[in-house]
Amino acid sequence: MTTSSRRAEVFVGTEPDRRFNGSTTGDERSMLVDFLGDQRATLKMKCAGLEGELSLRSVEPSTLSLLGLVRHLAEVERRWFRRVLAGQDVPPLFCSEDDADGDFDAVTSGPEPVAASWAAWRAEVAFADRLVSQAPHLDINGYDSWRGTVSLRWVLIHMIEEYARHNGHADLLRERIDGARGL
Repeated sequence: MTTSSRRAEVFVGTEPDRRFNGSTTGDERSMLVDFLGDQRATLKMKCAGLEGELSLRSVEPSTLSLLGLVRHLAEVERRWFRRVLAGQDVPPLFCSEDDADGDFDAVTSGPEPVAASWAAWRAEVAFADRLVSQAPHLDINGYDSWRGTVSLRWVLIHMIEEYARHNGHADLLRERIDGARGL
């Protein structure tokens, strides 16, 4: 049996989906910030209403989970905005030399790990938003051992790509957990 409802209606109901309503004209920074904000909102939407289920793995042997995605994206935000662009010497949040995939592999269930993961993600997003809003232009640079010199412009585009890719994973993980489907 097929349904005539759109996938997004599962998450937002009959209300208009408030994501993806940024300006379609205007300056580059505003558009990039809006697109990144939309992708961040999508991650939150995919995880909404879940607690313990956030740590459920996709399929063996994968360690992919929604909570792992939250932790991973907190790490990615931290890397590009704090470490690379701001030049802060801060350690990773969930990974280490011994466990490069700790953001996914070390996920545990329970209210404390879930709250800590979301708090870390929110803190990194807030830092990134402050850095972007205070940057004089998109051509400020930082140095990364993987990519070399990168600009704020490149980091914003990369972050949009990073979230978009992982939001596709989140869509499938959420559907597997409770059947919820959405854009």
